[in-house]
Amino acid sequence: MSGVIAGGPGWGLLHDPALVTDPRPDWFAAEAWQKRVTGHAGRGRGRVRFVAAGDGQWALRHYCRGGVVGRLVSDRYAWLGAERSRAFREWRLLAHLHAAGLPVPRPVAAGWTRHGAFYSADLATVLIPGAVPLSARIAAGAAIDWRRIGQVLQDFHAAGACHADLNAHNILLDAGGEPWLLDFDRGHLRPPGAWQARNLERLRRSLEKIAREPSAPPFSASAWAELLASYDARRDLRLRARRP
Repeated sequence: MSGVIAGGPGWGLLHDPALVTDPRPDWFAAEAWQKRVTGHAGRGRGRVRFVAAGDGQWALRHYCRGGVVGRLVSDRYAWLGAERSRAFREWRLLAHLHAAGLPVPRPVAAGWTRHGAFYSADLATVLIPGAVPLSARIAAGAAIDWRRIGQVLQDFHAAGACHADLNAHNILLDAGGEPWLLDFDRGHLRPPGAWQARNLERLRRSLEKIAREPSAPPFSASAWAELLASYDARRDLRLRARRP
């Protein structure tokens, strides 16, 4: 998937021309979508709006800082060039993964706006119909195919996709139970290495944290073992396939 860049003094918009036909400086402005908003999401870095678009919906996310820095400068980042902006980098990574057939939201548009030596940014992706976070499925006590999650995570790792914040909120399960990954802000491609195990350990800590919430079901060691077993089996199958 190749994107097209539109822009002018103080703004830029990287977009899929098959989905965006009217690139303009205020494309992400709240006023432009006000009558088409269908919902909101409150977790994760940034505020997310769901908007009606064509035959489906898009998710529009405004990049916001977290932690101590976020309390001082909520949505400003140091300007280092358009291609190094958070939005453009995430759009290009999503486009690469989507083209490779991995389950990520299709990127629609990524935009930046200059504010002197800083910039703010936004990202639009196609909303996955009927998908809910893994964390919500766990809280609801719903059946979860941990084996399939392990397989999909190995698919991403085999492609070199390092998710900077792999947790139970960034894994979605669609209506058929298939896993998807979202929020690739600060994600990148890298060769195999110790980061893959650290990635999985980060997810495990997220699951353990959810289990400590009031009324949440306890952490399931057997479910985690099932995820790891399927991850390892998928990896080993790939290794055998490469042998002469």
